[in-house]
Amino acid sequence: MAKNATKAAKKEITMEENLWSTANKLRGSVEPAEYKHVVLSLFFLKFANDKFEAKRRQLIKDDKEKYLDMIPFYTKDNVFYLPEKSRWSYIMKNAKQNDIALKIDTALYTVEKSNPSLKGALPDNYYSRLSLDTAKLASLLDEINKIDTLKYPDQDIIGRVYEYFLGKFALAEGKGKGEFYTPKCIVNLIAELIEPYKGIIYDPCCGSGGMFVQSIKFIAAHQGNTKDVSIYGQEYTNATYKLAKMNLAIRGISANLGETAADTFLNDQHKDLKADYIMANPPFNQKEWRAANALTDDPRWKGYEVPPASNANYGWILNILSKLSQNGTAGFLLANGALSDDGTELKIRRQLIENNLVEAIIILPRSLFYTTDISVTLWILNRNKKERTIEINGVQKKYRNRQKEVLFMDLRRMGSPFEKKYVELTEADRKKVTDTVHHWQQVDYKKKYKDIPEFCYSAAYDEIAEKGFTLVPSRYIEFVNRDENVDFDTKMKTLQGELRELLIEEKKSQKDLLGVFKELGYEIKL
Repeated sequence: MAKNATKAAKKEITMEENLWSTANKLRGSVEPAEYKHVVLSLFFLKFANDKFEAKRRQLIKDDKEKYLDMIPFYTKDNVFYLPEKSRWSYIMKNAKQNDIALKIDTALYTVEKSNPSLKGALPDNYYSRLSLDTAKLASLLDEINKIDTLKYPDQDIIGRVYEYFLGKFALAEGKGKGEFYTPKCIVNLIAELIEPYKGIIYDPCCGSGGMFVQSIKFIAAHQGNTKDVSIYGQEYTNATYKLAKMNLAIRGISANLGETAADTFLNDQHKDLKADYIMANPPFNQKEWRAANALTDDPRWKGYEVPPASNANYGWILNILSKLSQNGTAGFLLANGALSDDGTELKIRRQLIENNLVEAIIILPRSLFYTTDISVTLWILNRNKKERTIEINGVQKKYRNRQKEVLFMDLRRMGSPFEKKYVELTEADRKKVTDTVHHWQQVDYKKKYKDIPEFCYSAAYDEIAEKGFTLVPSRYIEFVNRDENVDFDTKMKTLQGELRELLIEEKKSQKDLLGVFKELGYEIKL
């Protein structure tokens, strides 16, 4: 038998394990909160290079070697052309040189200079200022070199790396900062529910740009035209703003993220925007988002109570609502507390319901996120719940009047294991949810939709008003009492019989054990 055949199959290393190795290379050299910034730009360079080299190989395979250094043959396929000193092979060849930090900075500068879509996205002289030991930087490069970035074509891989570091080092950053990369399955669910095929898409807290990445993938996967949408976003943290620009540029996605990183509430970069679709994952339960006397007359709250300074949840809701066009639809996530908060939040929630804006409230499973295991809510708001017929991706849909109704759904029994301690909504899960919502919306809904215990319920306005305008799904969806038809006397007798048999078996085992000890010359009394 061949020597290699006797060896156990080599275990495939996951990207997360590779990333953990990169973190280990940085221990003691930079603060844990800085890990993601050190790794991400190198990861970007490797990702850009892998796509560049794949394109070069394709040109050679197609007998087009004369085009190898012609930039348009790369950019037309959303691939950055990399000058020789920006290529990963050049970086690795010089990885152990004392000036490797300068070479990395030069590579990033050259890439940004050569590709206008990257303007302001990459760090400036970051690695030279980092003063990282040459041997440690070389070891870090070796770890990143092991990652095949093209192995995950369907994922927002830059966002996934970012979220991984947030999750691993959340304590170093301070939990609750609200920096979330939204898992692909949730973004896909939102996109499948609101169907953003044509018009303006907006995300007021776009993070690493994952909503946009998956939205474009969704449109392409459903034979839509990605050129029919315009993308607008805003991000507060400068490093994350750069990351979003980097993430979108590498995928050839054109987006207006504003002139600078800025607070959506205090420095709205898109004041006059009216979006057809809004997808968002705002920071959960954000405290002190405005000063007590600030933004009290902001036009975004016009017609509503001013959201309390103690929690930004309803500030985000009203900001989103203010940006919706007259037929606009929004899908966004919030902590479950927003469903039943009292005081000012209750007044705003009641107004939203009375104004026929709440389409659906969907409770999601726990453990979907890297950085929190709490169950959260997906809200669907719709500016136009009236009867109408519209065309979506070439298909006519006839919507019924749903103005005095809200659909409640509970998905906590859904989800499949994902990467050991997480769960994800499978394609089948998402189809079940979207089919339910879309059937409920249509004029022939009575043929296809029905209330299902522990899953969905269509509530009328009067019922919601009667329950004090709470939007907690469990207040409406029927709960199945599995003990209702149990004969407790019979059940107790069965349990007693099983217990009696266990005790008899235990006594027999003790007797057998005493016999063994007696044969060995030991006298034991119990």
